[in-house]
Amino acid sequence: MSAGSVALVVPEEVGVTFWDLYEVSIPATVFGMPQPDLADPWYELRMCGIRAHGPVDVPGFALRTRYGLDDIVGADTVIVSSVPEEVVEDGEPVPAELVTALRHAYDAGARMVSLCTGAFALAEAGLLDGRRATAHWMHTATLAERYPKVQVDNSVLYVDDGDVLTSAGMTAGLDLCLHLVRRDLGAHVANQLARRMVVPAHRPGGQAQFVDLSVPATDDQGLAPVLEWARARLDQPLTIDDLAQQAMVSPRTFYRRLQQATGTTPLQWLLHQRLARAQSLLETTGLPVEKIAQLSGLGTSNNLRHHFLKQIGISPSDYRNAFPRHLRESLSDT
Repeated sequence: MSAGSVALVVPEEVGVTFWDLYEVSIPATVFGMPQPDLADPWYELRMCGIRAHGPVDVPGFALRTRYGLDDIVGADTVIVSSVPEEVVEDGEPVPAELVTALRHAYDAGARMVSLCTGAFALAEAGLLDGRRATAHWMHTATLAERYPKVQVDNSVLYVDDGDVLTSAGMTAGLDLCLHLVRRDLGAHVANQLARRMVVPAHRPGGQAQFVDLSVPATDDQGLAPVLEWARARLDQPLTIDDLAQQAMVSPRTFYRRLQQATGTTPLQWLLHQRLARAQSLLETTGLPVEKIAQLSGLGTSNNLRHHFLKQIGISPSDYRNAFPRHLRESLSDT
């Protein structure tokens, strides 16, 4: 499996807000810091600047980059972290040179990605026409009004439409970046990287933007021990009643608390955990698919295949075949 090259388009020679910096730093950290023990080679990152003109009248500072927009053509993945604030707030056009470069990169076969307001650039380039896409909920109404051909979804964390992916703002951009690592290098690598970054290993893109999706740091609701208890017993039948009993609350109360904390229902959470377990076993062991289905709590190989095809898009066997045997053997020894 290959990580490939990533061209990260960043604001340059304009006022860079701290929000811009945050959304630049996320893909720079994920794709720009080598992780040789997880995958070697890691991604090759190019920071490519947008050259804009005009006075700097927003809080922040200016960035200088080694690469320009011409350097995004030929990259395997192109990420637009944001567009100048005046594009969104004042209706000014997306820089024409950026639009042209994005079209050329897409025509050359690049996977196109936007974080937050970067969706405006992809939309201006026509790459979101007829597609479902998202951005930060504060900007989705403007995006939908300005680009009526785009099917704007203001409620999700990110949208994976194959060769074009978009995310909401701030931390949702990290979710999408980890999703890309998961797609490229597998769940084991993505999970280990997330662990190093001290963030949840995976939040499905369909989770809502509007709820607090992380378990509170103080864990006032007592969910963390219950979820760890469940993860240790994924090979066993588990029901909402079992989880509620472990949490010492009613099933209705547990349902409500988990949905508030994670944005998903108990059964959806369990399914996601079982699939994550199956992915890890497929990547790191040579166990038969039937055995993996049992260990992950999905019962039979047919049931495992059904959920894999529905949620991940390929069969368990095809997923396993993406990982060379020597890689599975080395992972199983770690």
